[in-house]
Parts: sequence; C-alpha cells; structure tokens
Amino acid sequence: MTSRFLALVPLLLTSMLLGACANPPAATAKDTLARISQTQTIRLGFREDAKPFAFRGPDGAPTGYSVELCKRVAGSLKSQLGLAKLDVQWVPVTVASRMPAVIDGTVDLECGSTSRTLGRERQVDFSNTIWVEGASFVSPSSKPLARAVELNGKRVGVIPGSTTEKVLKGLSERGIVPVFVTVQTHTDGIAAVRDGRADAYATDRLILVGEVLGGPAGSTLRLSDDYLSMETYSLMMRRDPDMRLAVNRALAEVYRSGEIVNVFRQTFPSGTVPSPLIEAVYVLNALPE
Repeated sequence: MTSRFLALVPLLLTSMLLGACANPPAATAKDTLARISQTQTIRLGFREDAKPFAFRGPDGAPTGYSVELCKRVAGSLKSQLGLAKLDVQWVPVTVASRMPAVIDGTVDLECGSTSRTLGRERQVDFSNTIWVEGASFVSPSSKPLARAVELNGKRVGVIPGSTTEKVLKGLSERGIVPVFVTVQTHTDGIAAVRDGRADAYATDRLILVGEVLGGPAGSTLRLSDDYLSMETYSLMMRRDPDMRLAVNRALAEVYRSGEIVNVFRQTFPSGTVPSPLIEAVYVLNALPE
C-alpha cells in the first residue's frame, strides 16, 4: 500500500499544479495606503462644477465642502502612515469620468457630490456619510414649475449617468414623462434653462441653490417646492478595506473633535446652520476608536 501511494505522489503533485494554473488565486485588493506611503503623494479627484461641494474658487484652486473634508482626510492619512510629508495632487473629474478615474487608479479618493448607491458599491468603495441631500429642479420665474407633476412633457436638463437621471426616469411610474435634454455640467444645465433650451434643470437641491445664488445679479430662476429623491453623499475610492478604514477614521475624528464646524462655516454662507438631519449625520458617524 505504501509503495502504491508513493507511486501516486508524482501524479497528485502534477494534478495540484495543473489545478493551481487553471484556478489562480483571486487578485488582492489594491494597496492604496502602501502606494501613498511609498510615493508620499495622494491623488484627490474633485468636481469643478459641483458648488458648494467641489468647484474651482476665484484663485483657480479646488474648494468646497467635500474638498475641505478631503484636505483633512489627507492630513490624517499623513499622520496615520507616519509620513514626514504628503503631497496632494488635485485631479479634475466629471460625472462621467469620476468612477473610472477611481477604478483605474487615476485618483485615490474622489471629493465631490457623489451619491452612494448599492449599484455603485459593486465597483467601488465609499466612506461613511458626509451629507444628506435630495434632488430637485429649477425653472424660469416667468414660467415656473413648482411640483414634480408639472414636469410631464416638459424639457428637463439632466446629466447622463447621474442618479437624478434615474430618478426622473422613474417618474414614469407616476405618469410623469419629461423630455430629456442632455447636458454635461451643472453650469450648462442652468444655462440651458436661462437660454430656453430646457424648461427645467434637475440635480441635487443644494447644488441648484449654489448655482442660482452664485449666478448673475437679478437671476430669474425659481427653485421647485418638491424634492424628487433623498440621497446620501460619500467620498468614493477603490475597493480597498484598509483605505476605507483609514478614511473613515479621519472623518470620525473630524466629527468627534468638532472640526466639522469649521469646515461647515468655511464653505457655506455666513449664518447658514446644518439641518437636524445633517447634525444627525455628524453625531452618528463620530465613531469611537
């Protein structure tokens, strides 16, 4: 019996090797923190037209609520990794390019107004919640559209691939079927309403407020009464549990320490206060070590 077993050993080894070649081990998650530590550089993606969350300021530098949070995350990662320095590279992204840029490693963390969805979580990771927002729309004050039902048959500007586009398509279940006008940026969507190419433009409500308030003096746009949806914003990154933990550790410290108050005051108009829902986001995500 022993001799028969020994004779089978070469065959068993050959079979195991062939099996290993046929079924190679699954690829491991990208070690983002190791790359950041080695290069002493972090690449942050930011939106240029998602005011007040991410946009270019008067000096051309990235600014906004999400951008300021990412700056603090970068500072925390420097400390967590024990680095003497950490250079920040800002990389502009759009609605269309933000997820591919995260997946292919062009950016390590995306700082914008990205809604966390289960569909997106099939491809990328998200931080804990940084904001809660709802989709809405603006229209000309001369031809105001106040309620979602009034969008039926109207030309509505929307960015392809956005969660707002999905929400608008879902209105057909209520008998509301808009005519979609494709735009590439929020600025273009607002312009489409102003120059008559669209009857309304739909996206996240606070972005609409930022565009309207930051528009030309005497702007004649009206914000709708209705919310089309409620969504949560998060920072987006590659599928990497160590990176996600490090980012969430940084955010939790910002919430626990009260630094989030400085972020809020720095990025929103004087006198603006967080809603009870936003305050709940800060409390619930101030996780202990």
